[in-house]
Amino acid sequence: MSLVRRPADIPPADALGRVHLMGVGGAGMSGLARILLARGLAVSGCDAKDSGALAALRALGAAIHIGHAADHIDEADTVVVSSAIRPTNAELGYAESSGRLVLPRAAALSSVMADRIGLAIAGTHGKTTTTSMLTVAMHACGRDPSYAIGGDLNEPGSNAHHGTGDYFVAEADESDGSFLLLAPHGAVITNVEPDHLDNYGEPDAVQDAFRSFLDRIDAGGPLLLGADDAGSQALVEPARECGLAVQTFGCSAGADVRIEDLHLGPGGSSFDLVAGGRRLGRVELSVPAEYNAVNAAGAVGLGLAIGLPFADMARGLASFSGARRRFELKGIAAGVRVFDDYAHHPTEVGSAALVAARGVAGDGRVIAVFQPHLYSRTERFAADFGAALGAADLVVVMEVYAAREDPLPGVTGALIAAAVPLPAGQVHFEPSWSAVPPLVAGLARPGDVVVTIGAGDVTMIGPAVLDELSRPTELAGG
Repeated sequence: MSLVRRPADIPPADALGRVHLMGVGGAGMSGLARILLARGLAVSGCDAKDSGALAALRALGAAIHIGHAADHIDEADTVVVSSAIRPTNAELGYAESSGRLVLPRAAALSSVMADRIGLAIAGTHGKTTTTSMLTVAMHACGRDPSYAIGGDLNEPGSNAHHGTGDYFVAEADESDGSFLLLAPHGAVITNVEPDHLDNYGEPDAVQDAFRSFLDRIDAGGPLLLGADDAGSQALVEPARECGLAVQTFGCSAGADVRIEDLHLGPGGSSFDLVAGGRRLGRVELSVPAEYNAVNAAGAVGLGLAIGLPFADMARGLASFSGARRRFELKGIAAGVRVFDDYAHHPTEVGSAALVAARGVAGDGRVIAVFQPHLYSRTERFAADFGAALGAADLVVVMEVYAAREDPLPGVTGALIAAAVPLPAGQVHFEPSWSAVPPLVAGLARPGDVVVTIGAGDVTMIGPAVLDELSRPTELAGG
């Protein structure tokens, strides 16, 4: 297939042999494991603790270990490593010293994409939703693409699929620069902002990485760039110089794929899409907020560029109910709606999660429960996070979720709580995880919207809040 390529030193999937995945419980790694299993490869994996994702992989035939040990890879030919695995990990050290092929996740993803036409969705924000929307739109057009997404699609309940069609749709993760290992035919870049500075060091390095990503796209291939974002717009001329078929998308008047007559409501949005100088028709979405309309425009724009019919894509998007952890409704109790969102960058918090919450709250209050992710990000962006959280009516800030980092002296969630521009009684810093659900339940009243925000285990706070709200009220004197 002439449109397919991959880095020359990365073998195709069928040449990987028996594959062991370190950190296999993560969203990206578990999806990769699903695809390898579907292709008939022998798969094993390990992670620090058990989870539903690991149980699902066991059911599919993977050999799963809890914890890390060198003998886990005795039967493996190739070891795939999550970015969450530290370089000092003894299992990783053994894999490297034993002469086995050791690949980062993106390299292994490049392997499984090698015999398909790759479509990559990149950007600081909106990748998961836009990738999900494109996948759903392609299914509505009768295609069966393979896909690897950083979150579960609500419809199939999975984050990955080995399809029968020619296309492979992949979320391209820029966090560690490994998206430069992909070699897609076409791409969307939603936006470019400073993030993951623990890896990049300086904001300019982030922009440089996306500029390098342009070189990974097939010459003449389609590229959709966000028209409403300065970082993405800075890539327009470099992309044209690379020989890419560039189009912009968004609400801006000059966008090639343009949103017009946008209507926003608590249950979704609708808009007319203009492309190629023609008004193609109306797009109806059941997910709220302007940013989701923009994500949809990017997905449809890339679909149009590869020849998919607008009407079928619009029909598919009308049925799209979202991706897990992207303003996902967890439940309703005592008249309080509880949502969960993966936002972990100031822009995502203020311009996405809390905008969506405000849109559905009506006359109710918005209560934000925010768990900072990474000490380095907290240190760098504490003031920005505080300002973003100021869009809520009440804020509860949790302790930092360390993930792959060691603590930094003086860096705690209190830095962010102190930066929130709300009266003191409306901002709470609660370092005890178990104390957060009863605190939030005590603050909430009927009509309020609670949104738990962050990339760590804050996702488990929502169900605990619902449990607290569902407890029967004790009668006085009982």
